[in-house]
Amino acid sequence: LTLTRAGSSLIAPFVPASPPGSVSVDCSANKHKPWIETEYQGIVMENDNTVLLSPPLFALDKDAPLHYAGEICGFRVHNGPSGSGTVQFEAVVLDRSTGEGLVRSKEPLDCESQREHSFTIQAYDCGEGPDGANSKKSHKATVHVRVNDVNEFSPVFVERRYEASVPEGRLFDRIVRVEALDADCSPQYSQICFYDIITPNVPFAIDNDGNIKNTEPLDSKRQRVYTFWVTAFDCGKNRAQADAQVVITVKPSCKPGWNGWTKRVEYTPGSGSVPLFPSLHLETCEETVWNIQATVELQTGHIGKGCDRDSYSDRSVRRLCGAVRGEVDLLPPPSPAANWTSSLPTLPSSDSSLVFSFNGSAHIAAVPNSVAAAVSGDHFTLQLWMRRGGANVQPASSAPTPGQSRGSHKEEETIICSTVRNEDSFSHYSLSVHGCRLSLFYWPDVSATRPVKFLWKLEQVCDSEWHHLSLSVQFPSVTLYVDGVTFDPALIHDNGAIPNPAPRQRMVIGACWAEPEEKQKISNNTIPEGKDSGELVRRYVGGYRGLLSGVTVRPGSVEPHSVVECLYACREGLDFGDLETLGSGMKVHVNPSQSVLVLEGDDIESFNRAVQQVTYRNSLRFATPGVRPLKLTTSLRCFSEESCLSLKQLEGYLVVLQPDAPQISLSGVGPHLARPPPEFEGPRGVPLFPELRIVCSLSHAVNTAAQVMEGGGESPDTLMSDAVAHTLDGCEVQPLGEELNPEREELLVDMDVLRERGLEIINTTAYIAITGAESISVYEDVLRSVRYRLAKGSARFERRFRLSCSEMNGRYTSNELTLEVNFLHSLDSLYHPSHLLASQQQFLHPSQHSGELSGHSMPNPHRNSVVPGAATVIIMVCVGFLVVMVILGVFRIRSIHRRSEGEIGGAKEGSSQWDDSALTIIVNPMESFESRMGIAADTEGEGEEEEEEDEEEEEATDSPDDAAGDDQRIIAKKDGRDANPRRY
Repeated sequence: LTLTRAGSSLIAPFVPASPPGSVSVDCSANKHKPWIETEYQGIVMENDNTVLLSPPLFALDKDAPLHYAGEICGFRVHNGPSGSGTVQFEAVVLDRSTGEGLVRSKEPLDCESQREHSFTIQAYDCGEGPDGANSKKSHKATVHVRVNDVNEFSPVFVERRYEASVPEGRLFDRIVRVEALDADCSPQYSQICFYDIITPNVPFAIDNDGNIKNTEPLDSKRQRVYTFWVTAFDCGKNRAQADAQVVITVKPSCKPGWNGWTKRVEYTPGSGSVPLFPSLHLETCEETVWNIQATVELQTGHIGKGCDRDSYSDRSVRRLCGAVRGEVDLLPPPSPAANWTSSLPTLPSSDSSLVFSFNGSAHIAAVPNSVAAAVSGDHFTLQLWMRRGGANVQPASSAPTPGQSRGSHKEEETIICSTVRNEDSFSHYSLSVHGCRLSLFYWPDVSATRPVKFLWKLEQVCDSEWHHLSLSVQFPSVTLYVDGVTFDPALIHDNGAIPNPAPRQRMVIGACWAEPEEKQKISNNTIPEGKDSGELVRRYVGGYRGLLSGVTVRPGSVEPHSVVECLYACREGLDFGDLETLGSGMKVHVNPSQSVLVLEGDDIESFNRAVQQVTYRNSLRFATPGVRPLKLTTSLRCFSEESCLSLKQLEGYLVVLQPDAPQISLSGVGPHLARPPPEFEGPRGVPLFPELRIVCSLSHAVNTAAQVMEGGGESPDTLMSDAVAHTLDGCEVQPLGEELNPEREELLVDMDVLRERGLEIINTTAYIAITGAESISVYEDVLRSVRYRLAKGSARFERRFRLSCSEMNGRYTSNELTLEVNFLHSLDSLYHPSHLLASQQQFLHPSQHSGELSGHSMPNPHRNSVVPGAATVIIMVCVGFLVVMVILGVFRIRSIHRRSEGEIGGAKEGSSQWDDSALTIIVNPMESFESRMGIAADTEGEGEEEEEEDEEEEEATDSPDDAAGDDQRIIAKKDGRDANPRRY
């Protein structure tokens, strides 16, 4: 039997009929239960309420075709697992005789809220009669209903605006990804099938997954920013509700490396610490790195010993650092008293300390026994500056073989070798370098104990850079400071066959003496006659190759560590700004000389911030101007070592500008110093600078453009600051013209003050030099004690002196203060021409300058004492002339009388015109001598000769102007060939 409903074919189960000829007996009106399937699968659309079941819903009853009993009256829906079957679904009977049913929803279904529904259904028949009595129910069947989706939603983009940046000149598979979502529940309508760029003529494309790429290389110069719109479609072809905007910025081509590097960095002295790289940052072009290391190197090797210190000599620095006095300079500047360094070549140094060069063969300094005896004992401190190899040093042997390390030599090089005498024994020590090792060979007693070697392995020994070594020996304890850092030695008892040094005191710098049988060829450190200099070279072994400076030994207790640190302390160097701002994972390391700074980290951003904190500092008030080369070396470590970036070394330079120059002003000393000769001839002489005042101030150049315009183009004004505390390092008193004659004149200095202050003095006939770093007040006290003393009868002509001072080893000098010393002669001495002639022949040198024979100035306090004496002498001369005129005759008396009246009038006129200036008395001994000789030729007799001499002296006294003119004329004739003063 085939049943058809609504175009669907339903096949009823086959019920076998009774055999023909049989008779059925019905014992009951409703004997059987209805029958339905055990499980149904249903589908319903969101916009429909009829559920299409598979298989179709039919209830069968074996009581058919009985009326009522074989008919289906209804279906009942029961709760399913979700508990919503009875609320949302119902089942109705379409045909009672066939048992066909229909399942439908009571209200609209929403796939997005619930996609699956389950419930049970049960059929019941009509019973035995119209009233449904004795009706029977079927078993319960499970119904699963799936709600089919309808494309009711459109795609929606996650972001309304997408931004990205891309380097120029390259093609990328994906620049940025856009994403849209659909609220439909089914995969068919909830999936985005494709995206589309709706802005025309843009060099970009988008795939079905929303990835945007460029279709051609981009050029930032042609177009920097691209803006376009994209849309999305779901698989039901619904378009997005709103389109999304995409903005792509084209960056210039990425070059891995440092950006913001400034090759030239300027530093103004007095600025403290300034950042070296304020805008520097590292660009890795999206390369993933896990370790970054940058090394900043400041090269200051051309400044003294490697950095900007106080620019004072080593001896002055020791005084400033508070070192214990008593050190002995083993390499002093060559001088008559220290001639053992005269044969050593020297190199210039900006800090005024002398640098000696050793070539390993002929350059050797044998310290005299008198100097070596001052540093005996087993407790001493040896300090020196050393540069292995150094500049302009050619090794005596052939060139090193390939692969030989820098600074390494086959044989040991001896820096100092010394055998010193103790109280009752001899001890021996030698400081040597071998490769990158420094060794101290110490023999406490050459006749009894065994030698001991202290060994240090140091990179500083063989890096060809300046290093400061301080070796404190307090046997058996030995302490080594290299650049202010302590290094512990390795103790070695040397059991080798070492010959005992001869028990004789000696000390050699730059090598050590040879074996006794070889050194007997030369005695007393001299070359015998007939021997060449090669034997002199062969006397020594282990020659040192390099530079040495400031080699000193101080006996006694060891030097404090604070003093050693002060001696080496650099006033300039690299530093890190603020360690608190250092990011996590960052490390900073600075070497002791502060010339190398190393940064290490793993994060790019933290590393860039750290690099910008690297600073340069210079605490000197007067920093040494000049160029300091800078280097930045970077190494990166990536996960893929093959493709890791390699950055080239950056090079630049730091320029330290010229600091404001200090002005050292000497004042308080008049241009003339006039005293009677007895004061100069006293046992203490006369102080030259009793009221000397030294003031140091700083000048600052101020660019006042307005003042320059108002002043008619004058240079910018200079403002002087207040006086500041300075440290002078030397002053010099120099006689101008002829050097001092030690037989009749000398300069005296208070040696007690010098010894108390630790200053040094060089006193020669050409100058007096006082050196040493001390305060201005100390130098004022010392210079005020400088006195000028003359021998008896030597005070005849003036003497001029020049005073100047300096600081920073002559880098800044004071004004030159010139003092002219005048002698206040009494007029009684003018009437002894023979005495004047003798003094002239004894003291007047042909090279005496016209300026030195000029008039003498007399200060005002002596004016009243000199004027009455001159008038008295004139009156006495007049009376003498009257007596002579009476004796010689009336004619003679009349002539002399007329001349006497004129002289009296000239004297009165001169007295009436006396001013407040210093009295100047000009004496020309040559004119008196010539006048006397002329009178002697014309007259006869001793009385007439004396009379003519009196007349000539009287004329000289009455006519000072004429005498001065004659005096200048005579000097011009004698000194015309040497008009300029000689300087030293």
